[in-house]
Amino acid sequence: MSETRRELRRTREREQHTERAAKGRAGGTLELVGRIAVWSAFAMVMVVVAATVVIPRLMGAVPLAVLTSSMEPTMPPGTLVVSKPVDPASLAVGDVITFQPVSDNPMLITHRIVGQAHKADGALSFTTRGDNNGTEDEPIIEGQVMGKVIYSVPYVGYVTTWLDREQRGWMVGAFGALLISYAVFTIMRQMLRKERT
Repeated sequence: MSETRRELRRTREREQHTERAAKGRAGGTLELVGRIAVWSAFAMVMVVVAATVVIPRLMGAVPLAVLTSSMEPTMPPGTLVVSKPVDPASLAVGDVITFQPVSDNPMLITHRIVGQAHKADGALSFTTRGDNNGTEDEPIIEGQVMGKVIYSVPYVGYVTTWLDREQRGWMVGAFGALLISYAVFTIMRQMLRKERT
């Protein structure tokens, strides 16, 4: 009789061990999926932060959002363009620039240069047009050119239009705090698991 009990106990222990192992594999898979999701989200946020804050600041450039369809399909609404001040003499037909359509007016437009000329007084002037526009803009002079577009990132411009500079700073800080909290939680959980085994 005692031999039968031992055999039953061993069978029960094997079943429990198999059940725990199966739960561990399922938990491990979910944990892996969770880690991949967290690190993917972190990577996406870091790309957005780099594109909108870090890289422009390091290059002395300005991030701006495309608000209209005038530059479609190259730069649809919601595209983030980073425009860097350059010597207007270095600009050529085909370059995309950011300019003030009216001198000393804060409104900015980002369009492609389709022509350039020297005025009688020697000043350089540019003719621009949006890629999606049928007509050219009024010619502008060198002093109206704010910069040349050095890169653009689709959809990221929406973030800059939804959030002002201070809000973006808070968002980056909050995400950093969440990431640190997740790291601490993961380390603590691993330490507790080691203590149990």
